[in-house]
Amino acid sequence: MSHTQSQKRFHVFLIKPSKYDDDGYVIRWACAVLVSNSLAVLNALTEDAARSQTLGPEVEILSHVLDETVTQIRAEEIAARMRHAGDQCVVCMVGVQSNQYPRAVDLAREFTACGLKTMIGGFHVSGSVEMLPQIPPEIQGAMDEGITIVAGEVEHRWNNLLRDAYHGTLKPYYNFVDDKPALNNTPPPFTPRDRLQYYIPTRQSSFDAGRGCPFQCSFCTIINVQGRTMRGRTADDVEALIRRNYAQGIREFFITDDNFARHPDWESIIDRIIELHDKDRIHIRLMIQTDTMAHRIPRFIEKLGRAGCRRVFIGMESVNQENLKASAKYHNRINEYRAMLQAWRDQQVVTYAGYMIGFPGDTYESIMRDVEFLKRELPLDFVELFVATPLPGSKDHQQNFLKGIPMDEDLNKYDTTQPCMEHPKMSREELQKAYRDAWHSFYSRQHVETILKRRQDRRRRNVARQMLWFRSSFFIENVHPLLGGFFRLKGRRMRSPRFPVESIPTYYWRRTREIALWTVRATALLIEMRYIYHKITREKYRHYMDVAITPDPIGKRTIRRSDDPILLEVPAPASAIQKHSESSDLNADVAMPDANYR
Repeated sequence: MSHTQSQKRFHVFLIKPSKYDDDGYVIRWACAVLVSNSLAVLNALTEDAARSQTLGPEVEILSHVLDETVTQIRAEEIAARMRHAGDQCVVCMVGVQSNQYPRAVDLAREFTACGLKTMIGGFHVSGSVEMLPQIPPEIQGAMDEGITIVAGEVEHRWNNLLRDAYHGTLKPYYNFVDDKPALNNTPPPFTPRDRLQYYIPTRQSSFDAGRGCPFQCSFCTIINVQGRTMRGRTADDVEALIRRNYAQGIREFFITDDNFARHPDWESIIDRIIELHDKDRIHIRLMIQTDTMAHRIPRFIEKLGRAGCRRVFIGMESVNQENLKASAKYHNRINEYRAMLQAWRDQQVVTYAGYMIGFPGDTYESIMRDVEFLKRELPLDFVELFVATPLPGSKDHQQNFLKGIPMDEDLNKYDTTQPCMEHPKMSREELQKAYRDAWHSFYSRQHVETILKRRQDRRRRNVARQMLWFRSSFFIENVHPLLGGFFRLKGRRMRSPRFPVESIPTYYWRRTREIALWTVRATALLIEMRYIYHKITREKYRHYMDVAITPDPIGKRTIRRSDDPILLEVPAPASAIQKHSESSDLNADVAMPDANYR
């Protein structure tokens, strides 16, 4: 729509806030890794509102997509632009998680101080509203300051919210948590290509094919925010979004469903993607998330391999049965982990596992033993370690709240990398040490060599590149890989108001040292990874074999617990497996999506 003298413009600023580091500085990168699906969803809804002329034919709606992890947000500059143009706008903090909530509120305060209308939505708001008996103080405080709080999904509500914002009638609070919209025929998520230039890789985007979860993990927020009834997009919806993204050069997609294996229409969606590949030569690569029993679903892994699945994140969570029981994750069967991982590897899929430490029964010694078990017995390419955290919106958080069990009030700590409450068997310092030592153990040079030796297919190079990302994030930047990126950017004044602004000499002297140290460490890590990769690709490692990649007999799967020297043999007759796979109650018996803290 062209802008004329008489036409009005309404700007919708969609902002995914970052979080503060331990020193109070906003985490921002020259290039980040993960594209926000929440931004893509709200951008698509805003574009649809513009096409349908939700505010009338005389008002042009303009969408602005801003991810603070790669973009510096300046409220005063945006407000000045709006005043100069004589335009109206609304500022929306999108997909805000608990650890991002303090930064989201601080940003919203800056915008409201400039006279702009602001809204905050996302998992922290929605989960807290759903699970707690009253609105928590940090949310009530935001409303008292004139910030609008939006709880729940907004697919069928977005146009009304935009109308309220445009006409200046925004309410302090909207609660849509009980309204779980169907996703079929809703605008598919879309991120403009010009925003993807700030990510590695530049040709990757994301979309949610479905939402919801029928299960009951105690640490999960998905089931309480998105509901326990699976809702999904159709194959037509997915084809439309793939074609639109493919036209702007996007070749890789992260399907953000917490457990794609339990999507009611997974097979029709994958069949459509295979058809696009075979008939229209639309070649794409996928990353999905799923549970540990997806290998029992007939044709699931094989079809995903044909559709271009190259990476899979699996909610393993623990190799300790008592820990799995404590989190109501009864379906995870440790004795099947190896067979499950080998099934994915047979399709040349790179495997990632979510793994939590800090369960009530954990000790420092048991955590480190279990990490040795992971390294020796299971053919995992990557492990994403998390500290068990009572995230607002989860059953764990609700029970602690109702029982009056103390939890940290600083939401910035709820990033699943640090303790947020007292542990029954470890001090906070000991638990933090276990977390750090577990990372150092799994990603030690020796085990990295083992991982690359096990990868005897064409994915070895990709694993080596991603290993550089994982090791640099934790060992150099001291952040979880999911929060990581390439080259940290800082600003002296881009700091939490809870911290003082450093003087110019102090800040720039420290920042110069940080950059110099980063340069040395990054160079050393790059040289080490190149050396390891070329060493592993030599002839003598082409036929490498160890217990983790030794095929199990068809009728028997074997594991060795790291705290038990006796070899356990767990019978699994092929006939029983076949019978179970064909059961009409397969999903009810073995399915389980995982709140993997993404």
